[in-house]
Amino acid sequence: MDFQIKNKSAIVCASSQGLGKAAAMALAAEGVNLAICSRNEEKLKKVKKEIESTTDSKIISIVTDLNQLKDIKNLYQKASSELGPIDILINNAGGPPPSTFASLNDEDWLSAFNLTMMSSIRLSKLVLPEMKNRNWGRIINISSVSVKTPVPGLFLSNSLRMGVLGWSKALSDEVASNGITVNSVCPGSTRTKRITQIFQSQSEATGKTQAEIESLAAANIPMLRIGEPEDLAALIAFLASEKASYMTGLAIQVDGGSARTFY
Repeated sequence: MDFQIKNKSAIVCASSQGLGKAAAMALAAEGVNLAICSRNEEKLKKVKKEIESTTDSKIISIVTDLNQLKDIKNLYQKASSELGPIDILINNAGGPPPSTFASLNDEDWLSAFNLTMMSSIRLSKLVLPEMKNRNWGRIINISSVSVKTPVPGLFLSNSLRMGVLGWSKALSDEVASNGITVNSVCPGSTRTKRITQIFQSQSEATGKTQAEIESLAAANIPMLRIGEPEDLAALIAFLASEKASYMTGLAIQVDGGSARTFY
């Protein structure tokens, strides 16, 4: 299937590993030119070389701390300067750390809000004017299945990702007439550094090994396995495509059927 996005330009946030990296590779495979970003310059350079070795897409890497407004502005300015107007934005910032409610203070909440929600709002506000001028754009937020089924011990994620979801839905209404879609993808347990962190936390809390924790997690998923980053990336590439032009305001889980909800 031709997704009709060859030579489009995209910013993919937090793309040096995990879900962001998988999304970047999937878009580059469709011929999209990319600005990838991360705080880790060494990892970024490796990902850039990896994508360039398998595709003909133009790839630029920009060291970015998504907690910082100045870094976000620099990311947008460099990306649009080298790639042209941005057609596709993949908002992604990794997940807030596992916690108990009692262990969190005001600083924890504000820091997670700044990273999880404000990074998406700030970047979207930067790319939208040009998207509106061209009557075409795709904004895709990498969220979590926790917006469908709250995950025990993830108070920051359970709370703040719902805020992103509400903002995303409201924004999708506002820009739909401009040919711009805004959607969220909601991965379940997926083999990333993030899930390893969660399994480790659960292991420490229960005394079980991480292998036992993973087996228990997989047993509660109808497909009986932990997801792979590529499972989510395939959906992202589709939502970024011309083929998904009538899909907006959605929050779609990719979780092997684990969320016990229809919506």
